[in-house]
Amino acid sequence: MTHEIDFDDIIAKYRSDPYKYIEVCAPHTGVVAFRVGKGAAVDAASGEWLHIPGTRLFEITRENNGKPIFSPIAGIVSELRADLEGRFVEAGEPLMTIRHPLKKKDIIENILKDVLYLFRAPEKAKYFFALDIQTRIDKKGARSVTIKPGDEILTMSLMKRDTPVYYAGEEGVIHSVYFEPGLSVAQGEPLIGICSAEKLPLIQKVITRVKAEWDNI
Repeated sequence: MTHEIDFDDIIAKYRSDPYKYIEVCAPHTGVVAFRVGKGAAVDAASGEWLHIPGTRLFEITRENNGKPIFSPIAGIVSELRADLEGRFVEAGEPLMTIRHPLKKKDIIENILKDVLYLFRAPEKAKYFFALDIQTRIDKKGARSVTIKPGDEILTMSLMKRDTPVYYAGEEGVIHSVYFEPGLSVAQGEPLIGICSAEKLPLIQKVITRVKAEWDNI
């Protein structure tokens, strides 16, 4: 974590390219058939329970079973592997890129991930706050909860087995939570962002500065 941030460089970076690029890959082997072209606008899932699927991006057929793949996010198809149309592809083959416009809150969250201490998922699993931590969060909110090294902060649920996860990092408050209980998190993805008390003013400065600058873009 750093105490200094070059705000001008950060703002210039996001002004020149205020997008997030999401690569969409083949989920398994099969023959691919695209349903959108380069430059197409696509939507993410919607509805109260996200029961309305996003734009159908492509289908991939294996053993005569076609599987539709829907857009995970709204944006524009900025890259498309049109040369793979009707061809057999391996699992994990990149097929297209979606350019998603960032909002102010996205910019702030991206910057905070550079400033906060990120405690990352040790395994691909589902995570829940430990009972004591969850009780404290329910009473006063996450940002009132201070944790220190050695604290049991999470429960990792993997293969129907629950394992306690102990915190290893600098002491501080839980500033940001990046996971949803019951949903799988990939190994290495951030679970929580921790901020020590002396760095809270820097965090507030980040938020205030980006809000002010972004409104002028």
